[in-house]
Amino acid sequence: MPAIIDALTDTVSYTYVTALVVAVASYVLFYRWQLVKTHPDEPPIIPSAIPFVGHPLGMVLQGGRYVKNLGLCNPDKPIFTLPVPGSRMYIVTDPSLAAAVQRASKTLSFTPLVPDITRRVLGLDDETVAVVRQHIDPEPGEPRGFLADIHDLVYSYLGPGEALHELSLGAIQELARRVEDYAERVQKERKGVETVDLLQWIRHFVAVATANFLYGDENPLALHPELESSFWDFDHGLGSLLMGVLPSLTAPKAYRGREALAAAFEEYLSKGRHLPGNGRKGASVIVQKRVTIALQHGWTLQAAARSELSFLFAGIVNTATTTFWMVLHLFASPTSSTPNLLSTIRSELSTSFTPDPHTGTLTLSLDSLKASSPTLQSLLRECLRQNSDTYSTRLVKSPTTLSGPSGPYHLAADAIVQISGGTIHADPRIWGPDSAVFNPLRFLPPRRSRQKKHHHHHHGDDDPAKEEEEAPHGNNNKNIHPAAFRAFGGGKTLCPGRHFATASIQALVAMLVMGFDITAAADNDADSDGDEEEEGQKQQQQQNQKGELQVPGKEDGVLPVHVLEPKGRVVVMVRVRDLRFIAKVRVV
Repeated sequence: MPAIIDALTDTVSYTYVTALVVAVASYVLFYRWQLVKTHPDEPPIIPSAIPFVGHPLGMVLQGGRYVKNLGLCNPDKPIFTLPVPGSRMYIVTDPSLAAAVQRASKTLSFTPLVPDITRRVLGLDDETVAVVRQHIDPEPGEPRGFLADIHDLVYSYLGPGEALHELSLGAIQELARRVEDYAERVQKERKGVETVDLLQWIRHFVAVATANFLYGDENPLALHPELESSFWDFDHGLGSLLMGVLPSLTAPKAYRGREALAAAFEEYLSKGRHLPGNGRKGASVIVQKRVTIALQHGWTLQAAARSELSFLFAGIVNTATTTFWMVLHLFASPTSSTPNLLSTIRSELSTSFTPDPHTGTLTLSLDSLKASSPTLQSLLRECLRQNSDTYSTRLVKSPTTLSGPSGPYHLAADAIVQISGGTIHADPRIWGPDSAVFNPLRFLPPRRSRQKKHHHHHHGDDDPAKEEEEAPHGNNNKNIHPAAFRAFGGGKTLCPGRHFATASIQALVAMLVMGFDITAAADNDADSDGDEEEEGQKQQQQQNQKGELQVPGKEDGVLPVHVLEPKGRVVVMVRVRDLRFIAKVRVV
């Protein structure tokens, strides 16, 4: 019997040792395999501790923070390779290489990725996705598909010019009406004072005004107010929806929110509420044309309804969140470097509001707002630099070589290229040793440049190329590579709505800053998730009890598909300051 036991023990021991040796050998094999370049000039490889799946797992668990920190921890690598299952990801962290990616639009393109992304995010059916794939990235003279036609429509309305100006006027006038309605209600019912969640407060203005302006009085959010919370459920679950794995189970709130919105938009379109008639103004012309193009390309009405979720999303999310950060920074406790920020911006803004000699009501000039408020515009860009960690993503359609620092760099076909906006926005070599510090004056242009702009600006003269070149002046007016400012993307995918969004943001901030005073609420009763957020919330409660309104950190542990939100809620006391800047303001 002892002999049998000894034999079994030896067998088991041998099996364990063999299994351990096989496991270690397999690990070493896979680890070394991920270090093998597909080409001698492929960008340097950063291996993961768990071969091939470690990097995707890090992105899922840490969100945008993962790639951002990889870039910051490898400053000697302007571009690097992440081995992933069956492919490669190339991460670009240098502005000059980012510009090279943007120039190589024939072989590096985002468009081929759109069908699969929209299938997952919007829940499009196979037939609609097949339509989207047709003539997806045409060269000049080739047949144009759905995406090309939508691209042309959006750029014709949102590019600089008279159409954009008229669109901006309508949207901002709608925002003004919503702010006026709120101020009059609070003045009447609460003596002009109310405690609010700052982000939700601003979101509501933007959501209802945008839905009303784009989709008319009978828009889904107006008829079904509960859809506003469904919209934000959809937004907050975009990362999970993008995974595309059983979304009803893995992203239940986002899935339910999306489906509720899709059903409401289907009802909206099927009943013709987007068309003018019977005393109804209908949707904006750009929305009507979007629906027409979709139907002309063979989309069903149900699919067209889902497509409008993306347009509503584009009109609301970044505008609301950026406005939040700007308003919060303006009313937060002054810093030693900018003790008079609020008074400076109020002084600048006062020149953009002019009284009507007959009625006394104020007129807000968008031209004057842009030309006479350099500090406001610098604040906007700094808020975007600090809180926009977005990626610019491209598919490598065919093998491509990029020239750049320590290059050339060979990119393999069918790989993914991502320009890491988070890394570039936080790089001290670009922005200086204070890159981690919020500096609202960072983007102030030289005084001579400001004076020139003030005297020669007209709303029809905007040139997006010139705007990109002039954007980042930065520390002590040191010129910074134009591709270093990533908030609007760049190249062929430069955000077409950036002019519309910035005009809306600046006008809304102007009305809120001139019309209200905002202070810390005595009791910030925010819910929190996780120890880190709970600790941050406790600190904020203590600061609020002292009357200090502090700026929380950004929630960068999510997929950075838009401007990042704060960690935890920011509860404030809103007090009507001057109704002249709110009541019956006319926008020109």
